[in-house]
Amino acid sequence: MNELARIVEALLFLSPEPVSVERLADAAEVSEGEVVEALARLREHYAEGYRGVVLREVAGGFTLATDPVAERAARRLLARPRTPPLTQAQAECLAIVAYLQPVSRPELARIRGVASESAVGTLVERGLVEESGRSRFGATLYRTTELFEKLFGLAGLDVLPDPAKFDPTPEEQGELRERLLKAGEQRAQV
Repeated sequence: MNELARIVEALLFLSPEPVSVERLADAAEVSEGEVVEALARLREHYAEGYRGVVLREVAGGFTLATDPVAERAARRLLARPRTPPLTQAQAECLAIVAYLQPVSRPELARIRGVASESAVGTLVERGLVEESGRSRFGATLYRTTELFEKLFGLAGLDVLPDPAKFDPTPEEQGELRERLLKAGEQRAQV
């Protein structure tokens, strides 16, 4: 591993948030191309399989994360008070915001068929959605945050599954909901 790859690794280690190629290049005073090459070297280095750390691309940047084999042990080591799982209303609102953003509470209520103030308030409080302006009628618009992308392991919103390709049976809907809520709960604890 060359010196620049070691510098990039150190910068990623120090940052609590994913760091873009542009910011890494600026901090290391090199070109973005050189950073991309250093990231490729790091990816090769971690791919050898002898490390407890992996390089991940999430939320528009790069970050170091624990190897999935260490997940259970890391959870036990870093156990902290649990954040309650998302309710069905919160999960529905989060999905609607993720796919239709920016979206207002009246639009959410129209889509869901019930008021969504409480659910949206909780999502804002947890940092999963944020205000992103006003509609032409004055309603607050909401969008997902980088924390949402980070917690759900998304490199960007363009990698969200295409809902048109999925038409589940009622049993599949229940199973999927449970899996999504469980995954969200587990990721929120990391």
